[in-house]
Amino acid sequence: MTRKDYQVYVGMASCGIASGADLVFEKLVEAVSPSIAVEPTGCLGICFCEPLVEVRSLSGQRYLYGNVTEDKLTRVINEHLLNNQVVQELLVPYPQQVRFALQNCGLINPEDLHSYIEVNGYSGLRKALASSPEAVINEIKIAGLRGRGGAGFPTHLKWSLARQSLVQPKYVICNADEGDPGAFMDRSILESDPHSVLEGILIAGYAIGAEQGFIYVRAEYPLAIQRLRLAIQQAMDYNLLGKQILGTDFNFDIQIREGAGAFVCGEETALLMSIEGQRGMPRFRPPYPVDKGLFDCPTVINNVETLANVPRIMEKGAAVFNQYGTKQSTGTKVFALTGDVKHSGLVEIPMGTTINELVFEIGGGISTGGQFKAIQTGGPSGGCIPAELGATPVDYESLAEIGAIMGSGGLLVMDDATCMVNVAQYFLSFASAESCGKCTFCRIGTQKMLEILNKITAGQGELQDLETLEELGKKVAAGSMCGLGQTAPNPLLTTLKYFRPEYEAHILEKRCPAKQCQALIDYQIDSELCRSCGLCKQACPVNAITGSRQEAYQINQSVCIRCGLCVSSCKFAAILISAGEVAS
Repeated sequence: MTRKDYQVYVGMASCGIASGADLVFEKLVEAVSPSIAVEPTGCLGICFCEPLVEVRSLSGQRYLYGNVTEDKLTRVINEHLLNNQVVQELLVPYPQQVRFALQNCGLINPEDLHSYIEVNGYSGLRKALASSPEAVINEIKIAGLRGRGGAGFPTHLKWSLARQSLVQPKYVICNADEGDPGAFMDRSILESDPHSVLEGILIAGYAIGAEQGFIYVRAEYPLAIQRLRLAIQQAMDYNLLGKQILGTDFNFDIQIREGAGAFVCGEETALLMSIEGQRGMPRFRPPYPVDKGLFDCPTVINNVETLANVPRIMEKGAAVFNQYGTKQSTGTKVFALTGDVKHSGLVEIPMGTTINELVFEIGGGISTGGQFKAIQTGGPSGGCIPAELGATPVDYESLAEIGAIMGSGGLLVMDDATCMVNVAQYFLSFASAESCGKCTFCRIGTQKMLEILNKITAGQGELQDLETLEELGKKVAAGSMCGLGQTAPNPLLTTLKYFRPEYEAHILEKRCPAKQCQALIDYQIDSELCRSCGLCKQACPVNAITGSRQEAYQINQSVCIRCGLCVSSCKFAAILISAGEVAS
């Protein structure tokens, strides 16, 4: 067997490595190299199938193996790679999605510039440099590309305003400070296709007349940072960065700045403060960054996904991009699909795809066996949308109409065992903890709302608390100076709007219908189902379970801390959860 028979790729983004892909990679190299080339690749998006191994034949056929354990890998090596027998039962389907921003993710080796160039990498930059800056901006305008970081501001407007400024120097910043719980869109692109982001920054720099770019990425993304540094060095070695790029008069440099994990630094003016070496706190606007941004100079700030789209638009033309989506929300959107869904991972869909299509067709439906209850878009800044609105298209305008936002792309699916009061409580606790404290509405308002929610989930709420929550939520949204405070009440306000009966049950009946709030549930042992095995008693950390193999087991409610360990340890489903009154 020669090297040309097959090429093998192992998904080596963070999702794959966390599932053991590094060990799979090592074993493959040991078993078949150098006869067969084994290379790392990025995230294909089907994270629920990791580790992933792809075998590509010389004729162009591709075979994708999922959930590759050591035993399965042995079969792939012995049967497929050594004996040309495809292991059919281990194959998993490729994601059936429109991949535009993610077109190279899982396809190329993210650590090899040549692999990127083989799929037309940097051809968008070449076309841009052969055009005028104004023509580049106009192409982005025709495409209708809007910022994928949350607000959906037209990208061409930012670029045009910065281009018109006579102040020098100018800057381009890639906002890779992805802090939403459950969001990993930016991380996956940076780990899987770093050169596309560099190329997008270069095109933006050429368009506005800048010579310096920064990538602000959180330090919690070590693999992304490692691959970005390697990509920058490779680009410099091949005259794609530095002086007289590709033989033109265009000069550009890119540096990395690591953020310390403050959620507020995802807000663009706080991000600017952080890069300048100051405490990351928002600034009043106006002036906007395109007028006075980094070091008081004109600055364009775009997020990772926005910039990853730019080279594709320049290479293929705006018409290819805006053939997807809706009239006002063109193109595609990348989402991190998580929660109670079978096919969790990274998905890219045309704008206008409905929530139901996302959950049931792309996500495979509810993983728990329960019923679809709600979806949370936009993380702690987004809204909770009930299943009854599942026909709603996912685009900027449609989501805004029902009180939600697109956000950066975190998308959490919830089943009917989810307590929506608890969901609002969780996201408010996050927003309150991450508030920089600069403005009173956000600093104190989020804390007061959280205190009331804590009271309600403890069974101590009153009906007037709901009116207070609504009033506080609207005032915090109206009075906060940055996006964190302005959107922090969204989970609360949308759950109050669509799931008000759950709040009323917590208050009036002292009951959590979803059986999640610890103060409002009891654990009981069903004597008919119990087999007196004693596992629940062994698992209880506070000795709240009494009894023996000769007598019935019981739970002392005054001692029980409702941790749920007894439920998970019982093999006979004998421990029942009741949504009763406040536990004593």
